[in-house]
Amino acid sequence: MRRLKEPKHVLNEEDHLHIMWWKERMQMCKKPSTVQLVKRLIYSNLLGLDVSLKNGSLKEGTLNMELLQFKLKFPREVLLCRVGDFYEAVGFDACILVEHAGLNPFGGLRSDSIPRAGCPVMNLRQTLDDLTRNGFSVCIIEEIQGPTQARSRKSRFISGHAHPGSPYVYGLAGVDHDVDFPEPMPVVGVSRSAKGYCLISILESMKTYSVEDGLTEEAIVTKLRTCRCHYLFLHTSLRHNASGTSRWGEFGEGGLLWGECSGKHFEWFVGIPVSELLCKVKELYGLDQEAVFRNVTVSSGERPRPLYLGTATQIGAIPTEGIPSLLKVLLPSNCVGLPVLYIRDLLLNPPPYAIASAIQAICKLMSSVTCSIPEFTCMSAPKLVKLLESKEANHIEFCRIKNIVDEILQMSGSSELSSILQMLLDPTWLATGLKIECDNLVKECEWISQRIGETISLDGDEDQEISSFSNIQEEFFVDMESTWKGRVKRMHAEKAFSEVERAAEALSEAVTEDFLPVVSRVKAIMSPLGGPKGEISYAREHEAVWFKGKRFAPSVWSGSPGEEQIKQLRSATDSKGRKVGEEWFTTSKVENALNRYHEACDGAKAKVLDLLRGLSAELQSQINILVFSSMLLVIAKALFSHVSEGRRRKWVFPNLVEFLKSPEKESSEGINKMVIIGLSPYWFDIAQGNAILNTVEMQSLFLLTGPNGGGKSSILRSVCAAALLGICGLMIPAESAVIPHFDSIMLHMKSYDSPADGKSSFQIEMSELRSIITGATPRSLVLMDEICRGTEMAKGTCIAGSIIETLDHIGCLGIISTHLHDIFNLPLTTKSTVYKAMGTEIVDGCTRPTWKLVDGVCRESLAFETAQREGIPEAIIRRAEELYFSINGSGTCLQRVVAKIEHLSPGSDVNGLDETSDSLRRISNDFSSFGMEILSPREILLKEVESIITIICQKKLIELYKQKNLSELAEVSCVAVGAREQPPPSTIGASSIYVMCRPDKKLYIGQTDDLVGRVRAHRSKEGMENVTFLYVLVPGKSVASQLETLLINQLPNRGFWLVNKADGCELDYLRELWVLV
Repeated sequence: MRRLKEPKHVLNEEDHLHIMWWKERMQMCKKPSTVQLVKRLIYSNLLGLDVSLKNGSLKEGTLNMELLQFKLKFPREVLLCRVGDFYEAVGFDACILVEHAGLNPFGGLRSDSIPRAGCPVMNLRQTLDDLTRNGFSVCIIEEIQGPTQARSRKSRFISGHAHPGSPYVYGLAGVDHDVDFPEPMPVVGVSRSAKGYCLISILESMKTYSVEDGLTEEAIVTKLRTCRCHYLFLHTSLRHNASGTSRWGEFGEGGLLWGECSGKHFEWFVGIPVSELLCKVKELYGLDQEAVFRNVTVSSGERPRPLYLGTATQIGAIPTEGIPSLLKVLLPSNCVGLPVLYIRDLLLNPPPYAIASAIQAICKLMSSVTCSIPEFTCMSAPKLVKLLESKEANHIEFCRIKNIVDEILQMSGSSELSSILQMLLDPTWLATGLKIECDNLVKECEWISQRIGETISLDGDEDQEISSFSNIQEEFFVDMESTWKGRVKRMHAEKAFSEVERAAEALSEAVTEDFLPVVSRVKAIMSPLGGPKGEISYAREHEAVWFKGKRFAPSVWSGSPGEEQIKQLRSATDSKGRKVGEEWFTTSKVENALNRYHEACDGAKAKVLDLLRGLSAELQSQINILVFSSMLLVIAKALFSHVSEGRRRKWVFPNLVEFLKSPEKESSEGINKMVIIGLSPYWFDIAQGNAILNTVEMQSLFLLTGPNGGGKSSILRSVCAAALLGICGLMIPAESAVIPHFDSIMLHMKSYDSPADGKSSFQIEMSELRSIITGATPRSLVLMDEICRGTEMAKGTCIAGSIIETLDHIGCLGIISTHLHDIFNLPLTTKSTVYKAMGTEIVDGCTRPTWKLVDGVCRESLAFETAQREGIPEAIIRRAEELYFSINGSGTCLQRVVAKIEHLSPGSDVNGLDETSDSLRRISNDFSSFGMEILSPREILLKEVESIITIICQKKLIELYKQKNLSELAEVSCVAVGAREQPPPSTIGASSIYVMCRPDKKLYIGQTDDLVGRVRAHRSKEGMENVTFLYVLVPGKSVASQLETLLINQLPNRGFWLVNKADGCELDYLRELWVLV
């Protein structure tokens, strides 16, 4: 018989590029098993299959040919094809599975077969995680389940894709678990324009793109370093850059950008950057060319420039080993995820003045809020979009979506929170590119909440209980019905639910009639050894209820009870008609009832899924509202958390001001200067009192000198962090401050060499300084630490002097620290540069740093003392001193040089701002507002408790005031913290008494100075996750302790049950004992 020729697919230029892309990946494989598989590949088709090998046929009708058709549509994705109980891959894709997912090849390493590999169905998620973690996209192909004709191939369809930062969601609508959505990974393109560098970022999952133009090379590198991208494209305009420091030659050379990109996979592209990159994204992700992407670029206006890489790493905005992390001190340790990412992005890309002012105003309001605040449900926008677009949102996700919109409505309905909601609109617009009015937001959130509430079962409806019959094991009905009950309201699927109930009852009747007489007979004649055995049992693997027994058939048929039913029994079979085992039996009647029940359950589940997917389709029209709302809550949580941590650390809000348009104008408010009083290093906790505070009053450039270990680098980092936090609208570690809204903040610290680029540390330093100098304006803050140390001292000193002159001429604010003391002998032409020093003092004849910023020049480095302290041998130190004296003259006295600090003006002692808040004296009584409401028993209990503790506490405070134990009379305000709420930041550091209302209606009384932590601790216990609290802020811990004892003693007399009833007597005893002592 003549063999049919393999059909040839004609490769075009794009196909060749994709094959070369796969060839590069194959050449990077290192595992021995993968290397052996790669040897069997050929690079003449997109699968890499050698048709001469076993299973390599590409004929029409074969699975390989079907996979090739899918590969043509998604040429750079790994294909996983469902085949029975496995997901299989061939060719290039099989090699990737073996290399990166830890899977073994099918058939071992036999050389006569094409590369094949796969994973069991149950391990699909793990395999996808392994592949996407290594940067690969995956296309998942499913079989259409159901009966097929003999010798016919099952039909297949693409069920979805998994990309780095965008997981596979197929089937999620029908399950109870969630899928983690990592930070999305965009496709990034870099080009060169007349304004500078341009970065294009495209998110396929969101169908959005943004364009940032006019960036510096350092800013581009920072963005590439902080954002993992799925694909990186570089425009050919980079090759023709006129700047010698960032030129791309034929083989790539020079510059920070080349150094950053040379270690990444990237491709060149040509044409109009934005439109060409959008076309490439549509091709890579298999999208129609008509697919629309929304431009979310927000006009930068007067927005400060993004942080340079060196600045971001030296203050820990980007985690860097050995550098104190600024991010970690801005938020409580339990605040993780999306709020942290928002704060990080805010620091790396400071907002315009109007947005920064809005953020600060929001934080100030948050600091004084006295009402309970929402939990702020955080859900990533890409997750929202993908689940709704794919119609795979399950009931759990709909509950989360409802929480999001309900929390927006809660803020809208609160007199204190509504103004915060209004002010959050602009920061959310900056983060999302969406402009939505508050009234429209509230209106649409109400509709979304109503639609979800009408469809989704939220509180475990009683009419959706799992079927239960005494003669059938409970686990059977749980397994069959728990996958679809409790998800939607019954009224939407009444017919399907009722059919399940009728089918379950019919199954119970069939089991009772056919199996129960047999079981009764077996029990009647049971014997300890060798007798008959029989029971009604649940065969979980087969989702069936069968009779399981041994030796139950009578040896002589006598017509006794149960014999007729025994005659009806037949061996149970599985779904393929194969006998299950020797012990399993069923009857036709039971099988018919089982089939009816399964069909009813399948129908009910299908109906539930239709309802869930229908709701997803409805909410797609509101996707912008949901994206906006979710981002607003992320920002709200980030800022509330920052305010809580800032209050705990005793940080303050600076006075953020704009620069004057004309530098010559005078300003009574000091708009063109920066003043920071009581500045503390951000990595120290002011609340613990372990920080040296400094005052910085800057109207020009500082030239800073000081000894080693004297605090020069620390004060540069501290000033940088305080200024950056200020222009972002956040709290700063100081007592008070006036911070102008800088157009850029640039910090340069020590540079290291880059062997990969062939550059010395001095070359790297000069490149960084060039970027800073060319980017500096009169509105910039420039901070440089010990520049020009990496070359010969005399010339380095002159370069440093020239840089100082240049920055002085520009008129920027800043600090330049140096050990190059010969710089003071240079004929510098500066107009406003001021000399500053880190102070020293003589203690017991030894010079030691004070870490205080003073006026003047410090010519002592304490180099010998520092070297000795770090363990340099004494002999080396003595010889170094001899050499030093030989150069500087025998008459030189080190102690006299140490004392050579030239004070230009005495330091002034400026008191810190008194930030004592008067918000705790706010008096409110809202009991009457609930008069017309219909309250639940628990709400009635809360109101009664609130009323009683208000009366008791107010009476006690009046008594203490009359006894002159209180300086002023405080009026009691009792605040409730609901099940999904938390105390506001105003409780941080304040003494309070609280009442916890347990689910068993018993009360727990306590007092604390950390209400947020105490609430979290109580709710971490099993069964206490949703308990409600009442609290009262009181003037001091002593008063809180007295009120705690009073409430513990008096509430039981008012008819309330307490779990800590005995505490009152014990506290009284301890206080009496203290008095005696």
